[in-house]
Amino acid sequence: MVRAMIGSRNRGAHAALASLEAEAAFARSGFACLFSSSDEYEAALIARRRAEGYYRQPFRHWPVLLFMACAAAVMSTVLLFG
Repeated sequence: MVRAMIGSRNRGAHAALASLEAEAAFARSGFACLFSSSDEYEAALIARRRAEGYYRQPFRHWPVLLFMACAAAVMSTVLLFG
């Protein structure tokens, strides 16, 4: 009976040790870097941001609205005094 308890403790300890070793190996693999230099990282980051549209010029509505307002003012002036 005692021998069975010692054997089960050893199996449990061995399983826990194997689990810890597997988790440690997994944690170590997380620190591996995909890029060999910071230049490669920055180039990949810029390429990804360009693909997502970060560097596109936003369309601004203010010039169009100002043109329409000026055209309406000129048109109303011509109709009022013409």
